[in-house]
Amino acid sequence: MATVPPGALPDDWRPLLAEPPLARLLGRPLVDDALSAMHRLLPPRTALHSLRTFLLADARARADGTEYDRAGLLAAAAFHDSGLTCEAPRVPGGFPGRSAVLLDRFLAGHGVDDGRRGALTRAVREHIRPFPARTAGTEARLLHFGAWLDVVGRGDRQLLAERRRLARLAPTPLFAVSFSARVAVCGLRGVLPNRPPPAGDRSRRPAR
Repeated sequence: MATVPPGALPDDWRPLLAEPPLARLLGRPLVDDALSAMHRLLPPRTALHSLRTFLLADARARADGTEYDRAGLLAAAAFHDSGLTCEAPRVPGGFPGRSAVLLDRFLAGHGVDDGRRGALTRAVREHIRPFPARTAGTEARLLHFGAWLDVVGRGDRQLLAERRRLARLAPTPLFAVSFSARVAVCGLRGVLPNRPPPAGDRSRRPAR
């Protein structure tokens, strides 16, 4: 997969990419390629949610003094909603299961070992559970925390201010309502609308 330099990514990502926990990861092939895949796969508002999810997960880890797989969690955050897209395979487990398959293929293509892949794909498969499993690993707990805090505001009250700050940097008004509606529709239809094609490119049209 060809790496896309940060300058080629959407302008509305830049405030989040400039956040130190994310900025320090840029330039790593796994990270740059995950961002490139996210840009290709996800609608713009869902991509911003994924970036905020990572940053909120990182904020929780720093508050708790928890060490974790930073590049791996960024890749998991980038793919955690990819199962809602038209490129996702039809596999059991709903959209989280489809997202996990896409992440696993991506990680395998980057030579990630089985143990690390297992931890990260489990994080994606289980992120929509109401609460993390007792046996969930560090990355699974962090991804779950970041995704739920960003969408519905559920989590450590000390980090709600961070949630509001990131939402101001990259706003997606009424995202919780629109995303929940899309997930409900995807239960019947299977996919989110495709990303709009680049200007001048009419070969890709939004799904109807």
